[in-house]
Amino acid sequence: MHTKFDLAIIGSGGGAFAAAIRATTLGKSVVMIERGTLGGTCVNTGCVPSKVLIAAANARHVAEDAPERFPGIATKADPVDMAALIGGKQTLIESLRSEKYVDVADSYGWQVRRGDAAFAGTPDAPVLEVTKIDGSVETVEAEHYLLATGSRPWAPPIDGLDETEHLTSTTAMELTKVPESLLVLGGGYVALEQAQLFARLGTNVTMLVRSRLASKEEPDVSKALEEVFADEGIRVVRHAVPTRVSREIGGKVVVSADVASGTREFRADQVLVALGRRPVTDGLNLLAVGVNPGDTGEVVVTDQLLSSNPRIWAAGDVTGHPEFVYVAAHHGTLVAENALSHTERAVDYARLPRVTFTSPAIGAVGMTEKDVIAAGIPCDCRVLPLHHVPRALVNRDTRGFIKIVANADTREILGLTAVAKDAGELAAAGVHLLGKTIAEVADTWAPYLTMAEGIRIAAKAFTTDPSQLSCCA
Repeated sequence: MHTKFDLAIIGSGGGAFAAAIRATTLGKSVVMIERGTLGGTCVNTGCVPSKVLIAAANARHVAEDAPERFPGIATKADPVDMAALIGGKQTLIESLRSEKYVDVADSYGWQVRRGDAAFAGTPDAPVLEVTKIDGSVETVEAEHYLLATGSRPWAPPIDGLDETEHLTSTTAMELTKVPESLLVLGGGYVALEQAQLFARLGTNVTMLVRSRLASKEEPDVSKALEEVFADEGIRVVRHAVPTRVSREIGGKVVVSADVASGTREFRADQVLVALGRRPVTDGLNLLAVGVNPGDTGEVVVTDQLLSSNPRIWAAGDVTGHPEFVYVAAHHGTLVAENALSHTERAVDYARLPRVTFTSPAIGAVGMTEKDVIAAGIPCDCRVLPLHHVPRALVNRDTRGFIKIVANADTREILGLTAVAKDAGELAAAGVHLLGKTIAEVADTWAPYLTMAEGIRIAAKAFTTDPSQLSCCA
């Protein structure tokens, strides 16, 4: 069977759906090809399940921690029924998948094919061969093609790792029993979220980190999180490079790692490898149609998301660009407009907010102090400890800070970083503050007893000692 469409999409995640929605509203014919579960990483194995479990772990932690933080409150945290927790998570996933993906696709009316897709033909005349579940093969031809196949957890070539059963960010969220002990390899956002999640469920957690926690963010972030994790019993071993992984006869996993003092061995019931992700491009036969992959298999694209073939585009994690579902969705819409309406829009990450859902969370937007200095821009910055923020005081949680980075000459705000409760909301507010002057932000309205008021106080800190400010001053 041979069918033709305006846009053929491989994948069914955030980028794929955004592209299909926009293309359909433009009156174009669309087919979506998915070999696995509809909805992609975010709803099935990424954002949604991880945040459900993080919220549950936080609820348990609050119950355990409340008597110390709030005099007069008596609560306790019992052991976790992990199987029930995972079951509840799965129920929510299935509900969202139905409401936000299956029903949406049906509502817009684009076609969905279940099967494996691979390119065939030539660079000048590419087509897709779709091998369906029943074994039949359909040839799909389109005016334009979108690769939105996402990424998967990646494990580096550590001696013995392939032969040792280990967890990934996907399989860790399928456990039906809370492990007594866990080694986490990595210090990025996935490692941070998973380490704290399991620690708050009752696991003894050790992190082996090559450099520092959240190494792409401000050094202040790493310092703040190390203090938080230490308070919560999470052991962080920095400058640790795993060299070998094995499992003892008794069942313990043993990780040998080079550390500052030499080679050490670490033991735990489970090891979670959270050292990054890699784009999913295997089996697509990209070279046959003139699509050039990058060093890690990503589809190399222009700032308009066009590959080296003028009819083939890419969106989301498969491009190697920032791995956020809202980036993928933005990509998808942009591709549909560029390919089908010739708008020639370009991706701009200058105001891209980024969030890590630890507790306190990490939220950031714009440039870090290091970025500003590297760009040769005269830099001025202030770090406001949360004990100067009234909302943090009444929350009885002053762990963290708000940092503003500015151009020392123009006084324009270039970046904002926060470690705080609701830091993601602070980063979202920061999107609209970039380019404004410190004085403008210091003089703006801010409701009292909100965390966002901390941004105003941090701006005032450029000219005033915050300890000399009264409430609302």
